[in-house]
Amino acid sequence: MNRIWKLLAAVVLLGGLAFAADPAQITEAELVRRTQALMDAIASGDPAPWQQYLADDCLFTDELGNTQDKAAFLKGLHPLPKGYSGTIKVVRPQSRFAPNVAILTYDMDESETVFGAQLHARYHATDTWLYRRGSWQMAASQVLRYYEDPAVGDVDPATFDNYVGTYELAPDVTMTVTRRGDALFAQRSGRKEEQLFPEAPGVFFRKGAEGRRIFHTTKDGTVDRLIDRRNNEDLIWKKIK
Repeated sequence: MNRIWKLLAAVVLLGGLAFAADPAQITEAELVRRTQALMDAIASGDPAPWQQYLADDCLFTDELGNTQDKAAFLKGLHPLPKGYSGTIKVVRPQSRFAPNVAILTYDMDESETVFGAQLHARYHATDTWLYRRGSWQMAASQVLRYYEDPAVGDVDPATFDNYVGTYELAPDVTMTVTRRGDALFAQRSGRKEEQLFPEAPGVFFRKGAEGRRIFHTTKDGTVDRLIDRRNNEDLIWKKIK
């Protein structure tokens, strides 16, 4: 009887080892390792890991919204130019798994040196890996860039008085711009007040919000409208008082 139990235990153990070694299984740690290898190859323009891990029919969409296949992506992969260096670190990964499918979503922290100047950017990517023909390869990837506020510009607060007033988008839809000390504020009817931070003379931004608030000045120096610009599209608020 003991020999039978030992035999059964050996069968169970061997079965477990076989499952652990199943090439159709992949872990989050392995996905992160592969992804980091891809990121490390960008600065040097090394195509080897990309050639290995990208599926031939991969759809790769970058942070600018350009979608490329594998051939186009590899054609555009080049080492950083002279005077440039940088690293990209894969951080905060999360994963989901299904039979023959693995999804990895993660942030990328980029540090770049351009002729001694230090630059930084943050991205988010989601990759879909498929197990086909005996190997795991990336079949789709989408990259987004996190929005970052611009630096506050060196603008004379005395000029803010030019922008104070009430602006109208439509009947009963107004925005009131006020100044308190060295700060400018805008409040749309029915909404909370927001501070406007200067980026350049006449150009303001709101923290954590895309787009710009631009005060248009006529040739005689009069501010006649406020332009709410997002994604190169404008809403015009006419100054009414």
